[in-house]
Amino acid sequence: MASQQSVEPFDLVIFGGTGDLAVRKLLPALFHRFLDGQIPPNSRIVGVAREGLDDTGYRAQLREALVQICDAAKLDEFLQQVFYRALDARKDAGWDDFAALIKAEPEHVRVFYLSTSPELFVDLCGRLGQHGLNLGQSRVVLEKPIGHDLASANRINDAVGKVFSESQTFRIDHYLGKETVQNLLVLRFGNALFEPLWNSAHIDHVQISVAETVGVGHRAGYYEHAGALRDMVQNHMLQLLCMVAMEPPSSLAPDAVRDEKLKVLHSLKAIDAGNAAQLTVRGQYRAGVAEGDHVLGYQEELGGSKTGTETFVALKAEIANWRWAGVPFYLRTGKRMPDRVSEIVVTFKPVPHSIFDAGSGTLAQNRLVLRLQPDEGVKLWLTIKHPGPGGLRLRHVPLDMSFAEAFGVQQPDAYERLLLDVVRGNPTLFMRRDEVEAAWRWAGPILAAWAASGEAPRSYAAGSWGPSASVALIERDGRTWHDDNE
Repeated sequence: MASQQSVEPFDLVIFGGTGDLAVRKLLPALFHRFLDGQIPPNSRIVGVAREGLDDTGYRAQLREALVQICDAAKLDEFLQQVFYRALDARKDAGWDDFAALIKAEPEHVRVFYLSTSPELFVDLCGRLGQHGLNLGQSRVVLEKPIGHDLASANRINDAVGKVFSESQTFRIDHYLGKETVQNLLVLRFGNALFEPLWNSAHIDHVQISVAETVGVGHRAGYYEHAGALRDMVQNHMLQLLCMVAMEPPSSLAPDAVRDEKLKVLHSLKAIDAGNAAQLTVRGQYRAGVAEGDHVLGYQEELGGSKTGTETFVALKAEIANWRWAGVPFYLRTGKRMPDRVSEIVVTFKPVPHSIFDAGSGTLAQNRLVLRLQPDEGVKLWLTIKHPGPGGLRLRHVPLDMSFAEAFGVQQPDAYERLLLDVVRGNPTLFMRRDEVEAAWRWAGPILAAWAASGEAPRSYAAGSWGPSASVALIERDGRTWHDDNE
């Protein structure tokens, strides 16, 4: 078992401290780190929001949300390190007292997590700068989305950069904190088996799928102005693509890794008005059956409003470099899918010549499947002989490693790793500004092409795998979307 890395005493301030992300993800992640002894006893966690709560009221809210995680005694001990301040990013009231609270521990690492709408990033950073809270070991964490296009992303990054240097700025993508993504680095660069085959000579294609069974729910207001491409593809899925496709970095130094990811983004072939109709599919779910229940369609959830916002995207991307020339990367993401699953599937080319007769069975292509959720693990699909006499019978079976079963431990949530990486000042798993810009430069023309076409997203039933056009997108190349039960 690897040893736990200690951290310095810190103050972690969560702006948007009563919001869904804070209560459902950030505070539970910190609580789990507390249970493992990784939060020093004099560290402080400060929730900030506009609600008129005090420390006692905030702790009561969190206790109700977290009590199922562990016994009450441990939870109450953790909550003694949690505080609350009522602030408005655009009003002066309370900021002097808040600054005094933070400055009371001048030796602490300071982390300001902006779990708010991006429109408030500029105001919040401005306030922090005015009160001198950007000095010393201070860091700011920006949640996605960073803008809605390249121009707005640059405005936000310019404004934040006037207060916090690039080395102080951590643009978080929680997918990079998932255990399987970390293991992708080790699989590729720690094993002689894979890296020699990790190129166009041996790999047929790559699929990256992120499917959700839920609809937009309480995120409808945000989602209507974002859509699936901005919400998932431009950030999460492009980052996964980069981790699969990047060249070996010289080391795991933060900029060594991020330099290689940037090269991948720069090498993506453009998708624009000239080819978007052939290379992309966007959809929107209608009423159907999801998880055994009849559910409303997207437009019905919005009160019947006609809208062209996509809840599903499938696309074919290509990387114009020597390693990946001719290898398609198929990306697919959507809401109201039949299963909740996030996975990367690397399909190898078939053997050049089969020595087996047709009666032996199908000689299937090898596949490496990296499952990010819900059950993190790795499967390597191989062809073997079915045991027993009576002739040669081929079977396609997986070497299956579930992380939970293999190591006997529950895998930590991605935020547990990433939050403490910020405290340590390790930016390896966070996006650099030039990565964000490169991702928007690639995604922007797709959005523009869709807008110019005037075509509505293709309808698909809730509980299905999206529009039939997404099947055609991959099958016209002689391939099919991966089914883990095949």
